[in-house]
Amino acid sequence: MLSKILISHFDYLLKLKTIFITLIKFKYSYSNISRTEMETKLEQILTHSYKEKMISYLRKYPEDFEAAIELAIADKQPYSWRAAWLLWSVMDENDGRLQHNVRRIVEVIPFRKYNQQRELLKILYKLEIEEELEGLLFDECVTLWKDIGNQASVRYNAFKLLVKFAQKYPELSSEISYLTGSQYVNSLSAGVKDCVSRMMKGKCEKRVNSRE
Repeated sequence: MLSKILISHFDYLLKLKTIFITLIKFKYSYSNISRTEMETKLEQILTHSYKEKMISYLRKYPEDFEAAIELAIADKQPYSWRAAWLLWSVMDENDGRLQHNVRRIVEVIPFRKYNQQRELLKILYKLEIEEELEGLLFDECVTLWKDIGNQASVRYNAFKLLVKFAQKYPELSSEISYLTGSQYVNSLSAGVKDCVSRMMKGKCEKRVNSRE
């Protein structure tokens, strides 16, 4: 009699376990479906497509360009940094669709993570920076560059903007030269160091040529 009770109890526990596992699987499946349903078409493209398809999509549906800008400025990962990269890939020099968002981009950079910072800096490099924002962006780039714990790609793109400022304002050259001291470049790879060195030589050559 006892053995029958134990067997019955064991069967009952197995059924409960099966029901529990089924519920867990259903919950997981439902959460994935819900997430997919909440994604916009642009967001799906950003996370499920290769580079060529992403670029092709934004060129085919230019009405989503503004949505891409909003994503690029927002802090909505994993979409935001990808949206910023996509914008940089398709934008024109001084692109009017982005030009009126320069202030917003500059202001959010300190509050974004490395990969998004890098892509936003690349966008700004291709845009005309208003004089009233130049000081703020310059200071932000100096901060990013001097942070030797920062990702090399972020520091590199921040330095590119600093050199661009120095080309426009030669009086900044001495400050930029100071920022290439060993305390700031020793942590970089040989390739990045070489790029920094060539940028500085290019800056100097441009200044010499401008005086001739």
